[in-house]
Amino acid sequence: MEPFFTERQDRQFTVVEFQTESLMNARDLEQIGGALYRLVDEEHRNRLLLDFSKVRYPSSQAIGIIVTLNKKLSQKPNGKLILCGVRPELLQVLKITRLDRILSMCPTQRDAIEAGSH
Repeated sequence: MEPFFTERQDRQFTVVEFQTESLMNARDLEQIGGALYRLVDEEHRNRLLLDFSKVRYPSSQAIGIIVTLNKKLSQKPNGKLILCGVRPELLQVLKITRLDRILSMCPTQRDAIEAGSH
């Protein structure tokens, strides 16, 4: 298990909870990205829920990881990526880059799992 996040299953979703408030360090993000990509590519997790509740400082590299994950999952049968716990700082970046229009977001994990179950 990576120290940067925890993961668990909740119904059909793999719930990833980030445990750090800063997603700025390039070396850390390489590890985080690699671990998340392995979940999709090697462990065949098709439905990810990323919980950003603790993240205050996202970098453009972190946004790139989210975009890549979204692309990978959109190409899988029943693939889905949902973000939750998105703080105003991250939401602002997503709006500026217009990614808020293509990424699924919900306020809480419960809302996301309920929305993704339909």
